[in-house]
Amino acid sequence: MKKLITALALSAAVASPAFAAEGMWRPGQLPKISELLKTEGLEIQAESLASLTEYPLNAVVQLGRYCTASFVSPKGLLVTNHHCAYGGIQYNSNEKNNLISTGFLAKRLKQELPMPPGTSIFVTEQIDDVTQAMVGGLEQVSGLERYEALKNREKALIAECETEGYRCTVNSFFGGAEYLLIKTLEIRDIRLVHAPSDTVGKYGGDIDNWMWPRHTGDYSYLRAYVGKDGKPADFSKKNVPYQPKSYLKTASKPLQAEDYVMVAGYPGRTNRYRRLVEVEHSFGWSYPTMHKHYSDVLDIIASVTKENPDAAIKYASTVASTNNRVKNYLGQMEGAEKVGLVELRKQSEAELNQWIAADSDRTAKYAAAIGQLDQLLKEENATAARDLYYGRGKSALLSAASKLYRLAKENEKPDAERESGYQKRDMGGFKGGIAQLDRRFDAEVDKALWKYWLGYYSQLPVEQHAPALDAIIDDIDSLYTNTKLTDSDTRMAWIGKTPADFEASSDPFIKLAVALYDYDMQLEKEAKTQSGELQPLRAAYMAALIAKAESEGSVVYPDANSTLRVTYGKVTGAEVKDGLAYTPFTSLRGLQQKETGEWPFNSPQKLLKTIEAADYGDYYEKSIDSVPVNYLTTLDTTGGNSGSATLNSRGELVGLIFDGTFESVNSDWYFDETTTRSIHVDNRYMFWVMEKIDGAINLLKEMGVK
Repeated sequence: MKKLITALALSAAVASPAFAAEGMWRPGQLPKISELLKTEGLEIQAESLASLTEYPLNAVVQLGRYCTASFVSPKGLLVTNHHCAYGGIQYNSNEKNNLISTGFLAKRLKQELPMPPGTSIFVTEQIDDVTQAMVGGLEQVSGLERYEALKNREKALIAECETEGYRCTVNSFFGGAEYLLIKTLEIRDIRLVHAPSDTVGKYGGDIDNWMWPRHTGDYSYLRAYVGKDGKPADFSKKNVPYQPKSYLKTASKPLQAEDYVMVAGYPGRTNRYRRLVEVEHSFGWSYPTMHKHYSDVLDIIASVTKENPDAAIKYASTVASTNNRVKNYLGQMEGAEKVGLVELRKQSEAELNQWIAADSDRTAKYAAAIGQLDQLLKEENATAARDLYYGRGKSALLSAASKLYRLAKENEKPDAERESGYQKRDMGGFKGGIAQLDRRFDAEVDKALWKYWLGYYSQLPVEQHAPALDAIIDDIDSLYTNTKLTDSDTRMAWIGKTPADFEASSDPFIKLAVALYDYDMQLEKEAKTQSGELQPLRAAYMAALIAKAESEGSVVYPDANSTLRVTYGKVTGAEVKDGLAYTPFTSLRGLQQKETGEWPFNSPQKLLKTIEAADYGDYYEKSIDSVPVNYLTTLDTTGGNSGSATLNSRGELVGLIFDGTFESVNSDWYFDETTTRSIHVDNRYMFWVMEKIDGAINLLKEMGVK
């Protein structure tokens, strides 16, 4: 097979595998690999996958910051993962009406429930190269000056791009060697339509997370609403369902082993091109440290909420995401050791250095910059312990107070000069975050967590302490006793107040936020300076990798950065280790075998009885003599892809990606096609549960399934 793809993170000279599944490709890159895609089984034109205004990509949307969803009907119906809708399920739950455990189905539009304030979907409509506009003329500028120049240019481009209902972002690719301006339609009224109970949607719980075999119905349905004029609008009972330009069609043929599949979605972050110094720090300090701290956080939440069901519901989403992180960190560490990531990165850097040294022009262009990059990265790592607390360890109330005070300070500036996140364009999400805090907050839990993190903070070198924090560290209880910020109306009332109002406040969390402001700004300035110094050096390093790859006839995909990507592969199992092989599909029969009657292996009784009756309906698959539940693919995916529709060779819906195997966790750093597998829920299982268990016939009819 012609060599088209290379894992630059390790070696740009490796031959292409028999099935070249690696790569999170930008849509515009797909025509460059069209022959490969056709050879592997794609039946539609690669050019159609490159078009943001054509089927199927115009049906794919970003859900919030961390998930993907897709339109599946002309009435704005969206399908995504259960865990991506979990915040909305939790938001609409309480001790007396716990939708997490009962599930939810709206049979009529007026029964659909609002998602949390600030929830939006983003439909990518236009992408423009703005590299020159971003970095032109900055060749001799570095540090804080460069950071500020880039931010000012970014804000100017965004201001020019954005019109009513649209959200624009400037995204960096290849370490800042390339910048794209991306324009998206932002739809702000999103509602919960259907979610199975957690005994389906989270079946297997944290025990099965990142594991195979899986039997999880990780799906939910939402709906997008707009004003009667068809334009995005805030939640209103007068709003009407959004009419998408197109929506995904359900597969006309059943999915089989070895079939071609692909996913279009918004993968979050990968680290395929990180330097050796970053690899050693991540696996030698960062991941082990974070694994310990988040494990402790889970224990604290479990202990404090044990006798408080309402608090447990409020922290259910936090617990789910934290459990995922803990297992992810463990998998990252084990995966890196298994593949010998450090040695592989040493090898790839040695090969790059050799290629650069072989040509005097390349040496002059790249060598010094790469050396400076490594030195700056080492300096950045020196404050990692301090940055961990200030980035992760604050009380939720202190974080809210700090954001509110920062908003008051930023509001004194013209809008164009305000910090990103505090401009007028950001106020919808800002207000939503402040308003919904009490749905995900309990004072006793928050206090216990903050005390834990302050214990960590107290062990930092004294020169890394904030005097204002030291002054209250022994009096945490009184802050919670005397604050009024636990009340949503009180928090919202602070929006629009002046800095003088904050500085005159007697609320202890407001007072602490004011006292910490200068120190927070000092840390922010330090981080901005580091970013401005690193950007041109990282861009030079990536330019060297790209030039080397191009000299060898390869096409390079960028690291994931929450922008729209397409990845492709096939349905297949894996030989994980000697004597252990994963089959490509699981079935209802396997679900029966897992049943214990206790969480997390306690399916609804109706579901078990329907299996016993062999009532498979239209969803029976002869090759496995059952209904398929989950399946494995070689697709190259990561967090952010959650909820992405899995498409067949004709661009038709065949399921949703929701996880990866434990052996795949380290693929954020290194893609090993022999063991890396993504896990999907089969649409046949989704539809079977919807029809036979939850009675969601209205939705099946709306999608044309029935």
